[in-house]
Amino acid sequence: MTRTRQWLFGGTLAVYAAIVIGVLTSSWLVAFDWQVMFFRPYKQWPAIHAFLDYFVVLGQRGPTAVAVAAWLGWRCWRQRNLHPLLVLGASLLLLNVTVGAAKLGMGRLGPHYATSVGSTEMWLGGDIFPSGHTANAVVTWGVLAYLATTSLRRRTLSVFAAVGALGVGMTTVYLGTHWVSDVLLGWAAGLLVLLAMPWLEPGVTWVEDRLMGIILRLWLRLRPDSLRGPLPAGPLAPGVSPQRISPDGEVLVRETIGAGSGARSASRPPDGWPHHPTRPYTIRSERTPVTPAGSRRPPHADRFPRTTPLSPSSGRGRNGSG
Repeated sequence: MTRTRQWLFGGTLAVYAAIVIGVLTSSWLVAFDWQVMFFRPYKQWPAIHAFLDYFVVLGQRGPTAVAVAAWLGWRCWRQRNLHPLLVLGASLLLLNVTVGAAKLGMGRLGPHYATSVGSTEMWLGGDIFPSGHTANAVVTWGVLAYLATTSLRRRTLSVFAAVGALGVGMTTVYLGTHWVSDVLLGWAAGLLVLLAMPWLEPGVTWVEDRLMGIILRLWLRLRPDSLRGPLPAGPLAPGVSPQRISPDGEVLVRETIGAGSGARSASRPPDGWPHHPTRPYTIRSERTPVTPAGSRRPPHADRFPRTTPLSPSSGRGRNGSG
């Protein structure tokens, strides 16, 4: 929580209190609400009514939460953590608690259900002050900017969230479902939730650690051999014995690096296959010859060795005509 964010939080809280006091005291803000209501913007510009009926969905809690959760869920899968989804859940929970309590506590009626001209319409059983669509648009799309990893993305998404929240708020005024003061208070309420998110980070981290531990234990039960295997290659000092241990304390992989010679011997849990001892490596000159010395021809009874000279009679007997 930086000092700048603290100042912004304090200033937004002061604006929030000023809007509530202005409505409760029937100030000029209430008179302006009634003037805009009598102006009836949806009758002044009917051509854009159909488009704004769909555009206002960008502030509806259900569709926007599903869309943003799908995107953040994909980010969780790529990053192999639950932080983006938990931040979204914490922000929506804080939004529902704060905005819901204010809605039910002040019970203001909307323009379509107003009972007395010029009155504040407070404590009459309504639930529109502050505007939920506006506050939800600020928080839901603002979370994307809050979770951005680069300054360029953060600025781009901040502009997108600001334009979307501004458009949704003005659309509710155009459709006649909210007073102007409802929208102003909705902007302030959503911004307060976003500015307070750093205070929720320790709790989000605590929940994330617990959930990741549960998921890892379940994964090891379903796939007990998923973490078995050699460690990544890397420089290791002689005599170092790296090992990987599961959360239950089981040694999954252990490798010992021999000192001096650089030979490595690995020992793994028994897997049912015989393991043969390592054999010494010898050079070619030290190997046992595979062929016997001497001639490769087998001995024969009627053959003379080459070293014995042939007699003339034996030569005629072989080469003669007989």
